[in-house]
Amino acid sequence: MAGGSALASRARSIGRGFAVTTALGAAAGAAATGYGLWEKNQFVLREESLPILPPGFGPMRVLHLSDIHFVPGQHRKAAWLQSLAGLKPDLVVNTGDNLSHVKAVDPVLEALRPLMDFPGVFVPGSNDYFAPQLKNPASYLLGPSKSRPDPIALDWPRLRSGFGMGGWVDLTNRCQSLVINGLRVDFSGVDDPHLRLERYAGWPRGTRGQDAKPHLRVAVAHAPYQRVLDHFTEDGADLLLAGHTHGGQICVPGYGALVANCDLPTWRAKGLHDWESKGRTTPVNVSGGIGTSRFAPVRIACKPEAVLLTLTARP
Repeated sequence: MAGGSALASRARSIGRGFAVTTALGAAAGAAATGYGLWEKNQFVLREESLPILPPGFGPMRVLHLSDIHFVPGQHRKAAWLQSLAGLKPDLVVNTGDNLSHVKAVDPVLEALRPLMDFPGVFVPGSNDYFAPQLKNPASYLLGPSKSRPDPIALDWPRLRSGFGMGGWVDLTNRCQSLVINGLRVDFSGVDDPHLRLERYAGWPRGTRGQDAKPHLRVAVAHAPYQRVLDHFTEDGADLLLAGHTHGGQICVPGYGALVANCDLPTWRAKGLHDWESKGRTTPVNVSGGIGTSRFAPVRIACKPEAVLLTLTARP
């Protein structure tokens, strides 16, 4: 009997320990979720400086926006986006994923309207074409997201039209030049590589070997897949801007991103880095993004950001 009593006591002790561990795990998970819900609204401006302009030109202030993932009712995000017009950028570059809801087109256009007073260019991301759908938020950590067989279409044509009417240039598999602060800037953009829709349009005619006037070549894409970075680097880009990664979205303090949602190394999931391919080097800025999927609305150790790049003349 004594042995049976000891065994029962041992079982009760193990049960209590399991219950305590489970409760602590649940509490930690709830705390992390609560923090993540708070951090997703802690918008910051990351500032970088890059000496890539031809001698005698600059500075040029480029505001890089990406992955807004707007949902109706996000008043704090809208107000912050509108406040960015106070930076008075020389150029706005929007690298896609503006939407996260079928009714988000009008409010995101309203939020971005003050920034359309400045020259701008844009490309789409997958969440400009299709709405995110409910799934296990932890699946984000399992690698690049997959397309659903039954996607919910978003009104990308109306969003694109709104940007165009606001004066921004569509670079979806297109190239075009703009004169900014007296310097010709040649752009080449692609449709979303995450959906494998990219088609390379080259650079505006007259920029390679035919025109000796100073100019800057800027490549624009949503998702920074290595094949895209390789192509633009080898094709002579002076700067490449992309988003898509959300900076990892859920990061480990002191370590960084666990995933990049593409084949980019996780340590490059956010920030300004040099990309090398076949003997050429191009600076690449990957935005950590401004929003999240509406079904995974948390950020941890990865505050939402816009990026202000100050371009100066080469030494």
